Amino acid sequence: MLAAVEETAGWTTGRIRAIRDLLDATTERCRRELPARVYSRELIELIFVQPYVRIGFLVEAGNRGAQNRLDVPAAVGAHRVLAGEKHGREMIYRNPALLEVLSA
Repeated sequence: MLAAVEETAGWTTGRIRAIRDLLDATTERCRRELPARVYSRELIELIFVQPYVRIGFLVEAGNRGAQNRLDVPAAVGAHRVLAGEKHGREMIYRNPALLEVLSA
């Protein structure tokens, strides 16, 4: 039983490290590549809360004003951090790198 707990703890710790490394790499990449009006550390952290983000979630979190709500996912998507998918009337943006880490 203890061996199973130890194995699970090791697996979970590895997954957390992989997510943290991905967050740090994404933050640095976006800081270099995104326009200053779009980039913020809070934005990058928000797209790591869940593997899927919708514009309303960004606005509700107070990260960006309504005037920039379309700029943010478009700019981040253009740099291949997020990938947009249309679901009904709404665009959903997924974080493919985070999904890969979570499903590996």
